[in-house]
Amino acid sequence: MRRRTMLGRTALATLAAGAAPAAIPPGATSLAPLLQPVLAEHGLPALAAAAVQDGRVTAAGAVGIRRWGTETPVTLDDAFHIGSDTKAMTSLLVAMLVEEGRLRWDTTVAEAFPDLASGMDAGLRGVTLTQLLSHTGGLPMDNEVFDRLLGQSYLQPGNLDALRYWLVRQWSTQPLASPPGSRFAYSNMGYTMAGAAAERAAGSSWEELVVARIFTPLGLATAGFGPAARLGRTDAPLGHAIQPDGTPEPMLAGPNGDNPLIIGPAGTVHLSVLDFAAWAGWHAGEGKRGPALVTPETLRRLHTQVVAMAPRPDAAPGTPGGGGYALGWGVLRHPWSSEPFLQHAGSNTLNLALVLVQPSRDFAMVMQTNIAGQRADAALKALAEAIYRHYGPARA
Repeated sequence: MRRRTMLGRTALATLAAGAAPAAIPPGATSLAPLLQPVLAEHGLPALAAAAVQDGRVTAAGAVGIRRWGTETPVTLDDAFHIGSDTKAMTSLLVAMLVEEGRLRWDTTVAEAFPDLASGMDAGLRGVTLTQLLSHTGGLPMDNEVFDRLLGQSYLQPGNLDALRYWLVRQWSTQPLASPPGSRFAYSNMGYTMAGAAAERAAGSSWEELVVARIFTPLGLATAGFGPAARLGRTDAPLGHAIQPDGTPEPMLAGPNGDNPLIIGPAGTVHLSVLDFAAWAGWHAGEGKRGPALVTPETLRRLHTQVVAMAPRPDAAPGTPGGGGYALGWGVLRHPWSSEPFLQHAGSNTLNLALVLVQPSRDFAMVMQTNIAGQRADAALKALAEAIYRHYGPARA
């Protein structure tokens, strides 16, 4: 995902002002010996990862520095941007509202935004929430119109829910790129629209809903939105751009430090590696462990493939390059495992995160770095295989 131009439990890791940095959870193994060579080989500022089996963190670690050119080390408490891994949170939020009867899986865009229906593109009116969440609604991939509207959104008044409604209204006259349900096209606008539909149904902003319904019950105390560091500080890992000579350039918190907040439902969450592991481990259990945010049947629906993707070898890091897509989750196979994974990557072009979940084995692993691009992508993919071989299910 582009930036402004386009764009468990915290018992696993409790973060409080003045508290000591989180330690490796009891019984878990430090991943530092595995992470350090990957960090050095790929020239990353920092790298964090964790593995979860049967709801328990079995290995975790964080190595490197928050800001290139300094010596402040990262910790297990440090929150990293996870980009489009946020999409699974938006899908879960919609699922909660479906179970409550406020939305339906086949709620159309016209039904979600009745005041806008008469002026909408005729094709968009019939697009359903399931299609938006599976990237099969016929919306085009992010384009110049999307970029232009994001830029204009900074000049609009109101809170983020009002801005998202404005964005939906401005977008709603755009023609579809393909008939709904006919093919996969990765759309951040589609997820922003789904988040706006949840806002209209629940009467609160997407951020308030995610905090109250996901972060708080799961105990994700480090989770938040936008840049992880505060303005003028390096109190969390900074994202890094890559200069022409390949040198990382730290990006301070600010308007160019993360994705625009208006597209939050598509990718603005940050959280620590242990909270990321708690989130992934909850999904791996598919209802075996609380809290019961949705029924196990609904959780399995979120995890079930809706569409197959044509291979995209040129896919940017943080976007799907093939396999299948469920609702907020990709579905992929790897040669080093006999079972498929639910998988998603996320990036704002300054950071990269990767989550892989195997509900069939109640296993999950997560990894984060504060730089993006091809070398970060290669590092996380190599690390995923290494972690799975060392800490994955015994029958891998």
